[in-house]
Amino acid sequence: MVGRCELAGMAAFSERLVHAGERRRKSLTLSRIRRRMFRRHWILWLAFFFIALSTRPAAAQTRFIVRDRSGRPALHHICARLGCSVQKQIDDAGVVFLVTTPTTSVNFLEAIKGMPGIANAELDVNLQVETFETQALPSGLNDTTMANYFGQSVWDGYANQPAVGAISLPLAQSSYGVTGTGIVAVIDTGVDPNHPVLQSVLLAGYDFTRNQSGGSELADVNQSTMAVVDGDDVAQVNQSTMAVVDSDDVDTLSESQLAAFGHGTMVAGIVHLVAPTASIMPLKAFQADGTAHMSDVLRAIYYATRNNAKVLNMSFDFTGSSRELHAAIDHATSKGVVCVAAVGNGGQPLVVYPAGFPNVMGVASTSDDQTLSSFSNYGQPPVWVAAPGEGIITTYPFGTYAAGWGTSFSAPFVSGTVALLRSVNSNLNQQSAAQAISNADYITPDLGHGLLDVNQAVGASNQTVQSAPHSDDDDDFDQWFPPRQ
Repeated sequence: MVGRCELAGMAAFSERLVHAGERRRKSLTLSRIRRRMFRRHWILWLAFFFIALSTRPAAAQTRFIVRDRSGRPALHHICARLGCSVQKQIDDAGVVFLVTTPTTSVNFLEAIKGMPGIANAELDVNLQVETFETQALPSGLNDTTMANYFGQSVWDGYANQPAVGAISLPLAQSSYGVTGTGIVAVIDTGVDPNHPVLQSVLLAGYDFTRNQSGGSELADVNQSTMAVVDGDDVAQVNQSTMAVVDSDDVDTLSESQLAAFGHGTMVAGIVHLVAPTASIMPLKAFQADGTAHMSDVLRAIYYATRNNAKVLNMSFDFTGSSRELHAAIDHATSKGVVCVAAVGNGGQPLVVYPAGFPNVMGVASTSDDQTLSSFSNYGQPPVWVAAPGEGIITTYPFGTYAAGWGTSFSAPFVSGTVALLRSVNSNLNQQSAAQAISNADYITPDLGHGLLDVNQAVGASNQTVQSAPHSDDDDDFDQWFPPRQ
């Protein structure tokens, strides 16, 4: 038998073992807890770190237009070295691209211009549509009598305003039976696709500010804060426009973010006034505040050329030149597109672009008494001809009308006239169109060839076609395929 002392010793030893095991288990448990807490703290710290990274404001990106002769793959390799990103293709040939980088413009331009294959690089500058302060309300804006205008019901104040007589438009339409043909592309703020005066001649167009089909400017207005314009009152809705709108909408339309809202619809309305059967392609490159990226304007020019536009109206300008803008216009004119642009509202002898390019007809503004408007730039270049630009009554979004001031509204008189010239000369190009339109009413050297005379321009173009030497194709046909006896 085991003695009591031994039993007691064994019991004490067992008790010590139990306590030791408990202490060990407690130690292990505490160790696990500490490790788990450490891991949790580490995970929380990492989470906080990544959240901090994700909420840090993104570095401001500078936009550039880059021409790489080797195309997109080569430009991607260059950007991998310089830290830039290729955003989108601009031209049709696949050599001009929009590139962004957080690097300062001077450093990046110096670096990328030294790379192999780079033919040109420039800042993607901002452009502005033309506006000028309104003056006296034209009486025609209150003339809401409906008139038949080539099968459409329009306001008499629109169809028979003083400007149409000043440029001899009715005489040209009746003498030569011209109403316009071909597509006039309007690069602007977009056009109201539902306007009853324009709806039948509008093509779908494109919105380059949203990268989507359709050149409407109605998406720029929040319908929840603006009622449908019902034409109750004449009000100044922005710096250069008086429109017939609901009085409740004036404050909304006067906001700075809508400073140029309606500009494109107004320009399109003037084109339509001159050439009522020509098609109009709305290309929205400008925001409702009147600003645009040069890259979007370039994309619009290439789009218009690719989609068979025959006339390009550009009622905007900037004082700096651009090699890529010049290249885009050269491409357009090489395809038979006739280019027209406003000369700007600086009131000085200033060369602006695109009107200042040799293959663009720059248009100045004249007043009702057929003198230079006080706000219009002047001199050659950029002025080729002048056209009325004060209190011009035209279409405005939501089915109403407005009056505008500025060379923006002079240019579409010439663009519409080019569409009329195509009615008598289907082979019209920049040179022949400019030559025909140079048959204007001379005023002063500041206004180039003078005030646009539509009748003289159409007559000159028609005379050119009539006096052109006849082809011998008919004789050749008879030689190889003699008529049956």
